[in-house]
Amino acid sequence: MSALLPPVGTLPPPAGPDPGGAPSPAPVRRPRAALERLLGRLLARRVARRVARGGLDPTRLDLSRLTVLPEAATLPLRRNGTDPVPALARLRATAPVHRLDLPFDMAVYLVTGAAEARAVLADRHGFSTDVRHLFSGTGTVTADDVGGLGFTDPPDHTRLRALVAPDFTRARLQRLVPAVEATVARQLDALAAAGSPADLARHVSVPVPLRVICDLLGIGADEQQVTRLGTRRFDATSGTAGAFGAVSTQRRLLFAAVAAQRRSPGDGLIGRIVREQGDAVSDADLAGLADGVVTGGYETTASMISLGTLVLLRDPAMAAAVREGSPADVDRVVDELLRLLSVVQVAFPRFTRSDRDLGGHRLRAGDVLLVSLSGANRDPAWAGPDPDALDPDRATRGGHLAFGHGIHRCVGAELARLELRTVLPALLRRFPDLALAVPPEQLAFRRLAFVHGIDALPVRF
Repeated sequence: MSALLPPVGTLPPPAGPDPGGAPSPAPVRRPRAALERLLGRLLARRVARRVARGGLDPTRLDLSRLTVLPEAATLPLRRNGTDPVPALARLRATAPVHRLDLPFDMAVYLVTGAAEARAVLADRHGFSTDVRHLFSGTGTVTADDVGGLGFTDPPDHTRLRALVAPDFTRARLQRLVPAVEATVARQLDALAAAGSPADLARHVSVPVPLRVICDLLGIGADEQQVTRLGTRRFDATSGTAGAFGAVSTQRRLLFAAVAAQRRSPGDGLIGRIVREQGDAVSDADLAGLADGVVTGGYETTASMISLGTLVLLRDPAMAAAVREGSPADVDRVVDELLRLLSVVQVAFPRFTRSDRDLGGHRLRAGDVLLVSLSGANRDPAWAGPDPDALDPDRATRGGHLAFGHGIHRCVGAELARLELRTVLPALLRRFPDLALAVPPEQLAFRRLAFVHGIDALPVRF
């Protein structure tokens, strides 16, 4: 994937100490800050020139051809370490629903307020998630390459979700506990065998959720390929074209896995659906379901393991609560980590079905809404005072939007909780002296991603 310009111009300099207690990143020198502002302006001009040349149709945004995001659209994707950039909080305080200044002849609104976010995500009749009309069919990615639960409306969404939901109930997931515990123990052994220092992401964060998801689906996977595609599909540095290109590639791999299950259904989720539904469910639907499960259950959980560990290493009291506390104590900390980190930064886009009012704006049919989950989860109007702190006793515990809200709430939410409740205590008990192996300012966070994360977390023990 090639970007028109590197994303350096989209990131403001760090501001203030990290709320988790880590030292502030090294200050950005003035010449670099000036260079970043200049690059940001050049980026906006480059997008405008492409629109003028016809590279992008201003009357019909084509996601398969958008190779760079306009700077205004990157705000909800930017991070200052583990935190949203301060500009997001300032915007939420003044305009929880804000129309973005984009070079397209369509209205796109950013929703950062908690109340407004819930209103949009819960309204299945007023808003659609079907994104297929934004693919022209002339690019390498077409409307046929997207779908599944995330980009499907009822009644198709209702039908597809009913196929997978039974495997993700809390009672059904309890049967996975021994397998999850065994996977975690095996990867902690791998971390120990690697010797100190070692990369937690490589040995624990990535393989644990990937193997759990593949076992649940009943499919094999090329770990390196899935890892590479999983990172690419959430990377926004090359606009939406690169991300959806990775989606298309991964879906083709899953079509092959579905074909194998058609020939010989296994014991996993895909095999169960094949045995129960037969030809009543298409290969496209099966691949879309598998894609949704992999998407929601692998990259997001991997990011949560790494970033959650990082936050706990900054807060010895919270780390002790996870290491020594009861299951209820661990559950409270995990839930608060999910709210605080909100690794899924933006919900699936919503498209207004009919004219309506929201947050002081008159929305028109066809308008696009981008709901900032990280912004809404740190809204003091909902989260209470000091929303940037890790507080497992927060009065609003359990009501966050880390898994979304409404009919598109992540079907794998309970599985993610199960994995986090298993891996974090086991990690801190096995390695009670676990610590960062590099200064915090040397950690390389993803700069612009729909799912925030860190590709390597060097630790010593």
